[in-house]
Amino acid sequence: MSPDTRLPRDAQSILELAARSMFDLFANASEGMLLVDRAGRVVWINDQYRRFLPALGYEREEDFVGHPVSSVVQNTQMHQVLETGKPILIDLLTNRAGTFVVSRIPLRDEAGEVIGVLGIVLFDHPETTLQPLIAKFARLEQDLNDARRELASQRRAKYTFASFVGTSAAAQEVKRQARRAAQSASPVLLLGETGTGKELLAHAIHAASPRAGRAFVGVNMAAVPEALLEAEFFGVAPGAYTGADKKGRDGKFKLADGGTLFLDELGDMPMAVQVKLLRALQEGEIEPLGSNKLLRCDVRVVAATSRDLAALVRNGQFREDLYYRLNVLPIRVPPLRERRDDLPLLVEALCEDIATRGATAHLDLEPAALALLAAQPWRGNIRELRNVLEQLALRSDSPQISAAQVEQVLRDAGQGRIEPAMAVPAAVAAVVPVAATDEDLRPLPQRIAELERSAIAAALKHTGGNRTAAARLLGISRASLYDKLGEVSEIQTTV
Repeated sequence: MSPDTRLPRDAQSILELAARSMFDLFANASEGMLLVDRAGRVVWINDQYRRFLPALGYEREEDFVGHPVSSVVQNTQMHQVLETGKPILIDLLTNRAGTFVVSRIPLRDEAGEVIGVLGIVLFDHPETTLQPLIAKFARLEQDLNDARRELASQRRAKYTFASFVGTSAAAQEVKRQARRAAQSASPVLLLGETGTGKELLAHAIHAASPRAGRAFVGVNMAAVPEALLEAEFFGVAPGAYTGADKKGRDGKFKLADGGTLFLDELGDMPMAVQVKLLRALQEGEIEPLGSNKLLRCDVRVVAATSRDLAALVRNGQFREDLYYRLNVLPIRVPPLRERRDDLPLLVEALCEDIATRGATAHLDLEPAALALLAAQPWRGNIRELRNVLEQLALRSDSPQISAAQVEQVLRDAGQGRIEPAMAVPAAVAAVVPVAATDEDLRPLPQRIAELERSAIAAALKHTGGNRTAAARLLGISRASLYDKLGEVSEIQTTV
């Protein structure tokens, strides 16, 4: 210990004596001590520490002393104290010899330079000597892990492509484009009227992408006040402004790092935020509010809007450079009136969900009621359709729903003109019970097998016997096609 010239000689002597006494106290009262030099080599251990050598894997002291501490003591932090010069007064160390409560103290020369580190093993059985503290730590760690899992589950995609109900050509094309987009890292722009399922598709794209295991974070531009949008996007540095959280707050970009950021109602984004968003997308960097540090962020953007972005660009209400940055993979989600054949399936799926959530009976719509629903323009699309079905479920005493009941709900909802019911569409007729024939009453597996044979034969004929092309046409893998050909080998002789 270097003498302190500011102290009287007597005081200096007392300080040196105190230092020696403290060293002797730790040497005798602790469970072990070791000393490393400025190069990180072990240069000394006391008698108590020698008893740990066999458990650490060393029979002789010379196999331990003289070697780098990081190579002979697993999980040590002595090198960190050497580098920073800051002590680690209390820490838990686990290695081959067990779990210990340790302290690490830097040693300095007369010039104040770190010349070594003293490591002290305070307790060698913390599970008993520090049981209350360790139990509290374990509970806090468990609570933290539970909170992290809960947060992670909330930030995962809620829907997959199976959630996008529909077999019409329009619905199939949307899903085809979205599946291709899921495998790309480029931004996706979902275009379509409100209520068509753009948010559902955004979830599905994330769930089918390589980022599916990371966070899905959404921001609705229309729901966040303009003054808060920058903080919502990029976060807030600690103490950035009066009333700000002292610990700071992560923005949506940081929360979505490694995952997908969903920008809903993109057309409502203020111009001031558009500039910073463009930079974040181009540079992959964000600057939290009140900070002068840039943070790297890796996010894949999926945006959605019900507005005409091209018109907004022409009118100067949306930045042209940001438009081209986001409009890389545009996908138009068709309105319900362009996929009327999907209405029976949508009604079935929505009624099932309504019954499950509300613990009510599953609605059973008469053919005329379905035909009346199919005839309406559905300005609110699937969201409006769901609202009508929920009203029917709450207002009807019976699960059987007639066309008159549907018409009444539509009128009460303020719909100015109710279109007359169409002739029952083929898709509706397919789910409406009709008189069964002997042909209809054959075993279902037999009828399905015949349908498969017919479809495979038609596909092979259309592709000139090219099985790969036929599998693609049928929407199945080539391996699945080969399996089915093995089951119905007679197909091969028909083409």
